[in-house]
Amino acid sequence: QVQLVESGGGLVQAGGSLRLSCAASERTFSIYAMGWFRQAPGKEREFVAAISWSPSNTYYAASVKGRFTISRDNAKNTVYLDQKSLKPEDTAVYYCAAVRSWASASSLTMSTKYDYWGQGTQVTVSS
Repeated sequence: QVQLVESGGGLVQAGGSLRLSCAASERTFSIYAMGWFRQAPGKEREFVAAISWSPSNTYYAASVKGRFTISRDNAKNTVYLDQKSLKPEDTAVYYCAAVRSWASASSLTMSTKYDYWGQGTQVTVSS
């Protein structure tokens, strides 16, 4: 059982930056990919970004491409989401997730594909 713990959320003004972290409880060799999703009040959970281990590929939602960057640190079993040029519409609870087995690029955008989830971290962007 992989446990995921997010951190780094907070309150930031529009145009600001944040770095979210997701630490996995075990070595990530057992994981094929990790992703970030977000859920705003009254809305469905939506895909933000994902990164696969081997090969190392990254995927982004159109709404964040060019502003957010997903990366990993294998030595620390940690995945990061660097957020820049934040907008009020980025306000949401951000969840980290992991998938054990191979998944296509399109399926990595689907929350149902993921096996493990963190508890979430709140990001609030003020206008």
